Amino acid sequence: MTKKRAEKPQRIFTQRQLSRWQQQKRRQRIILVVGISIIVIVLGILGVGWYIGQYQPLHQPAIRVNDTEFNMKYYVDMLKIYSLNQPASNLPYLANDVVKSIEQNELIRQGALKLGFSASDDEVKDELKSYNLPNKDAQRDLVRTQLLIRQLLNEYFDQQVPASAEQRHIMLMLLESEQQATEISASLEKGESFTELAGEFSLGYISETNQGDFGWHPKDIFNEILDTSIVEYAFNAEVGVLSQPIYNEETSKEVGYWLIRVPDRNEEEQEAHVQAMLLGSEAEAQEVRASLEAGEEFATLAKEFSQLDGVEENEGDLGILTPGEVSPDFDEFIFDPELELEKISEPIRDESIVTQGGYWLVKVVDKDDNRKIDEDDRDLLKAKAIDEWILSLWDDPENEVDDSYLDDAKKAWAIEQAVKGLELK
Repeated sequence: MTKKRAEKPQRIFTQRQLSRWQQQKRRQRIILVVGISIIVIVLGILGVGWYIGQYQPLHQPAIRVNDTEFNMKYYVDMLKIYSLNQPASNLPYLANDVVKSIEQNELIRQGALKLGFSASDDEVKDELKSYNLPNKDAQRDLVRTQLLIRQLLNEYFDQQVPASAEQRHIMLMLLESEQQATEISASLEKGESFTELAGEFSLGYISETNQGDFGWHPKDIFNEILDTSIVEYAFNAEVGVLSQPIYNEETSKEVGYWLIRVPDRNEEEQEAHVQAMLLGSEAEAQEVRASLEAGEEFATLAKEFSQLDGVEENEGDLGILTPGEVSPDFDEFIFDPELELEKISEPIRDESIVTQGGYWLVKVVDKDDNRKIDEDDRDLLKAKAIDEWILSLWDDPENEVDDSYLDDAKKAWAIEQAVKGLELK
């Protein structure tokens, strides 16, 4: 016979035990609620921190061009694009350029639309794909601007630039002094070759490279590459007549002449105390040297004639120099073991520096009042026309450009975000 299992007696709670148990349950619920609340609060704090520190700043306005607004995220993205293949340390120097680029791109888009030109989203996508670029707002806008400029050049400004114009075929050379120009002019009058003399003596890069032959161009092209006074002369001169030497004080040339005095030198330390002035021609340098030899003050003449930066402050006294601080021609003189201290050097020719002022000899080979413009010249004229059009967009009082939202603190924050983005790549 199977023994019947005894049933476990039912536990009966006293009123006191029941009350204690209920209190424990309440405490557990409170602890659970408090724990959940803490988690919610922490997550909330993190969310608010992310919202305040990242989301909100990124979506604040940064730039407005008429009715189009760009936020901080867009500005940060543009900073990243412009800083590609550059050290992060360059970003602060790019910050203002990026602002102007965003504004100009939008002005171009809006200006092109008024002229009837636009780039469709499909065209932009195709262009992005061809360059393997991401399909994001900043990249889309940059590509759109390129497409619009291409359209404007080929379809709008091509119509603005004439196919033919008054042109001149000019030969010229740039010489360092009136004395040299007069001597070369005499040689030309005797029948010597302009191209050979220009190839040997001309100081202008173009005239030296092309041996003085600038070819056929309309006036606007010559104005881009030559001094205005030379262009005006050429378009009013008779064909085949050589000009008198024409001086232009703003002309740049890749040559200069040093007059140097070394009061003291430490050969062991390779240091020298140097006084120097930079002159624009050998003839001028010889004249100034003669004045120094006659007893005139180095400082006085340096302030009057030297083209070296800072001469107004240092009066030609460059202080203590070591090799490599100026130029090889300069070093060769001041560190010459046989140098005589305090002696004024002969003029030292230096082709590694640039000085201002020169004399032109000009000859108009031929002229044509309605000659077909070369395609390269037309491309330059179209580029000039679109540059002027873009400048007109900036000057147009109807265009409202506002970047006042971007104070220095916001730019610094944007730079920081851009740097982080670059570091993550």
